Amino acid sequence: MSVHMVDVSGKPDSQREAVATGFIKLKKSTIELIKSGKIEKGNVLDVSSVSAILGVKKTPELLPLTHNIPISNVKVDFNIEEEGIRVYVTVKTTAKTGVEMEALVGATAALLNIWDMVKKYEKDEKGQYPETVITDVRVLSKVKTPQGDV
Repeated sequence: MSVHMVDVSGKPDSQREAVATGFIKLKKSTIELIKSGKIEKGNVLDVSSVSAILGVKKTPELLPLTHNIPISNVKVDFNIEEEGIRVYVTVKTTAKTGVEMEALVGATAALLNIWDMVKKYEKDEKGQYPETVITDVRVLSKVKTPQGDV
């Protein structure tokens, strides 16, 4: 079996965009602490935005067969819901290959950062996380626009 990066050298550059999402289920009390800005480690959504951006930029270091592509833009949005927080990460580039892996890594990094910042409040008396779950990490959309069509 051979492992290799896909050769994209013959492909033209295109504008590309991908949107990924994921959800972290949290205790209602933790959600209220986040909303009121009372998490000991600081502003959960601000730090998680930075974590998502860093994750996007570090994708080729984490997934060795992805291409190191120029990132034009990263947009991170959060929706605080009744049972947790949903993250949306939109990544843009002009390159020979897409950015869906970068968007997925960004979304996952944001979710993991949320967990890290609130774990103190999510643990039960035995130090376990019976309610905390990361789910629904997926690509919502990807768009490719050839250079001539811009």
